[in-house]
Amino acid sequence: MNDNIHGKVVLVTGASSGIGEATARVLAARGARVVLGARRLDRLQRLAEAIAATGGSASARELDVANRASMQAFAEHALQRFGRIDVLVNNAGIMPLSPMAALKVEEWDAMLDVNVRGVLYGIAAVLPTMQAQGSGHVINVSSIGGLYAMPTAAVYCGTKFAVRAISEGLRQENDRIRVTCVYPGVVESELAATITDADAARAMAEFRKVALRPEAIANAIAHAIAQPEDVDTSDIVVRPVAHPA
Repeated sequence: MNDNIHGKVVLVTGASSGIGEATARVLAARGARVVLGARRLDRLQRLAEAIAATGGSASARELDVANRASMQAFAEHALQRFGRIDVLVNNAGIMPLSPMAALKVEEWDAMLDVNVRGVLYGIAAVLPTMQAQGSGHVINVSSIGGLYAMPTAAVYCGTKFAVRAISEGLRQENDRIRVTCVYPGVVESELAATITDADAARAMAEFRKVALRPEAIANAIAHAIAQPEDVDTSDIVVRPVAHPA
């Protein structure tokens, strides 16, 4: 398939599983050159090998999105390997839900570090390059929790509201860089594995009985990238049909 995805250099954070892995596979199959970032380098390398085995182009780099130097090195790796950066998919995120009264402050801090600072560090790492190129696309993965709050998810939703605000502000400040904010509903992923509060974990297990495959979100991301360069799909909400949330 030869479209606006083919040949683009796409950086994907949180690429070792879930939405990030699916996005890398979908975009590579459509001719993108994908740069894979996550903390689990072994899984990234296996993914890069799998993409290469099917004729795609992929490069893996260990990445901690909460560390600005690590994110900067990730972007520099992409530039050294491919010479440009066309798209950043800010996908990495964590979701250790709990009631606020449980005072899991360290988990609050971790969500702020990964879900908010990680997005900001990603933008900081690629924005100068995109501005110099006169083109680029930043895709931030928020959540339906970025549209409304719910019990046990106040802090998580707060971080995803922040992603929504950051995305809209970045969009308004740039007239040649596209910005997309994606709001996934319930998706099969490892996100729920970070929940340490027993009641919240049980509630989330029930909530996630109806869930989309991560490829559904990957295809939405591909749709946004594939549009003509003067078209900015600024917001996409993707939910299971059979889920009320």
